[in-house]
Formats: sequence, C-alpha cells, structure tokens
Amino acid sequence: MKTRDEDKKAYVIEGNAINLRLMNEEDTDCIVKWRNTEFVRRNFIYRELFTRQGHESWRKTMVDTGKVIQFIILRKADGRPVGSVYLRDIDRTHNKAEYGIFIGEEEALGKGYGTEAAKMMIAYAFRIEGLHKLMLRVLAENVRAQRSYEKAGFVKEAYLRDEVYLDGHYQDVIYMAVINDKKQEAFA
Repeated sequence: MKTRDEDKKAYVIEGNAINLRLMNEEDTDCIVKWRNTEFVRRNFIYRELFTRQGHESWRKTMVDTGKVIQFIILRKADGRPVGSVYLRDIDRTHNKAEYGIFIGEEEALGKGYGTEAAKMMIAYAFRIEGLHKLMLRVLAENVRAQRSYEKAGFVKEAYLRDEVYLDGHYQDVIYMAVINDKKQEAFA
C-alpha cells in the first residue's frame, strides 16, 4: 500500500496537449539548464544563475516542506519535459499563493502550453489545495506572458512603476490574480 507521500510523488494532472507531474530530484538538471537559459532568465525578476546546489536547497527547504508545489510540464505527444509550473509562498491562513511558470525549451514556446498549464494549475489550486486566490508578478514589457495569463483567467490588479532594477534600469511590474469564485466550503 502506498503512503500519502508516495501518492503525492506520483501525482499527474492530465491535460489536452500537456500533462503536469510533480517535480522530483531527477528533474534538477533540466530545471538548472532551463533557468539559466537567456530567454527564460530575461522574464524573471530573480535573475541569478541557478546551480544544482541551489536547486537542491530549494527542493529541501521549500518543496519538501510544502511551501512550494512544483510540477514539470510534459508534452503529451512524447512525454518530453518542456518547462515547470509552481505555486509558491503558499499561505494557508489566507488561502492564497503566488503562481509561477517557465517554458524552458525554446521550440515549445508559442504552442499554448503555458496557457494550458496555467488553467490546469488554477483548477488544481482551487479544487485540490482549496486556495481562494492566486497572484503573479510579471514584467510590464512581457506582453506575451500577460496575454497567456489573461487567457487562463488572471486579471490585472496593479501596475507598479519602477518596481525592480534590472539590466541597468528600473522596470514596471504588473500584479495579476485570479480568485476562486466558488464557495470555500465546497473544498472542506
């Protein structure tokens, strides 16, 4: 008989073009490679180079403790990993979390995987985790990501001018969120 943790490690969410599988130790090399790729890094506020040790620490201190739930995005046609999606800073008092995603394989960009992953994570966050709100931060210049988030159901809540200092200048950040419009009791 499987333990609850064993069941969680094997958890897969099936979609149309992609599946989501909980991240595991074997995904470390992909995560490090993806996050250090320029087309991924330029869309993040945190741009420091990733290391194997740093990611292993993230897994142990954030994922293994339940502060983060992180999935690998798998292309359904061939099972190939193409990115990652996660909920971080999970706040069980206020039932909210920050949403994050990156597509790490350049040929997987523009295929709708990000929008589908966002929709799947919203459903997971609300139905399985019982969260009330997901929020995200996106650089104002990243219009492509904003459109994807809007297709998934996120709406703009705030526009913060000169919020972060990146690449030698200040950049604006947009906060977006999606709220669970179902009654919270449905998840008890």
